[in-house]
Amino acid sequence: MGIMLMLGFCVVAPMGDALAKVIGQSLSLGQLLWCRFFVQMMVLIPLVWLTGREWRMRGRELRLTFIRTLLHIAGIGGMFTALRYLPLADAVAIAFVMPFMMLLLGKFVLGEEVGSRRLIACVVGFAGTLLVVQPSFADVGWPALWPVFVAFTFALFMLVTRQIAKQTDPVGLQAVSGAMAVAIMSPVLLLFSDDLAGLAMRLPTGSETLLLVGIGLFGTLGHLMMTWSLRFAPSATLAPMQYLEIPFATAIGYVVFRDWPNGLAAVGILITIGAGLYVVLRERSVARRQMRVPPAA
Repeated sequence: MGIMLMLGFCVVAPMGDALAKVIGQSLSLGQLLWCRFFVQMMVLIPLVWLTGREWRMRGRELRLTFIRTLLHIAGIGGMFTALRYLPLADAVAIAFVMPFMMLLLGKFVLGEEVGSRRLIACVVGFAGTLLVVQPSFADVGWPALWPVFVAFTFALFMLVTRQIAKQTDPVGLQAVSGAMAVAIMSPVLLLFSDDLAGLAMRLPTGSETLLLVGIGLFGTLGHLMMTWSLRFAPSATLAPMQYLEIPFATAIGYVVFRDWPNGLAAVGILITIGAGLYVVLRERSVARRQMRVPPAA
């Protein structure tokens, strides 16, 4: 069940990105983001209420959830912006530099022990990402680096999530985060929608409304599938499967947009996947050895 749920996430997540790429050409970034989190809020708050889940937060948890929400808005906004310029597969593959960033942040910010092999894998993974970025950079310029911003933002997002994951229900956390995001963005859109093109709001057409709802549903469902998968299988088993999102994104990008990575980008994608899988498997090996070491007397 855990593997099937993670597989579902790898399919659902790029489908939501594909919808955002389709509608991102006609609606503003602000409207896309607001609708994405509004749908998340409207789906999860009733679920929390019906199931009696814990959602109340205070003190440190509430502050960290607020920071996490800001990072979530920034990360999704960065991805939606990247999809205006880049093929779906390239944007997703570049964003998968995130595990390497998390490893480095863990070492230099949290003081976690990271061996030389994993650091070398980080360097190789970054090199693979540069191969994916290079042809996109030649085509569109600096916007090709938006997925790197997404990776950095979501690496921070995951580090903050680690700090509150054990004290909060994941569904309740996402429901509160969705409501926070709507509360944060609504006054900004009301005040500046007439002045900034990126925040412009207009009444969507019927087809645009369906796409907006689809983006919110796919985003919410994908996150829940990933969260629930961890209840049925250990993270060490599921983490390597996340890289299946890249070939699924490639297939969806080809079917919907007829985009296909060129030779250099394809090599970079393979290098990034290989280095990422090595990091994941190495983490699992280190964790197993630590579990076998008896505690000091």
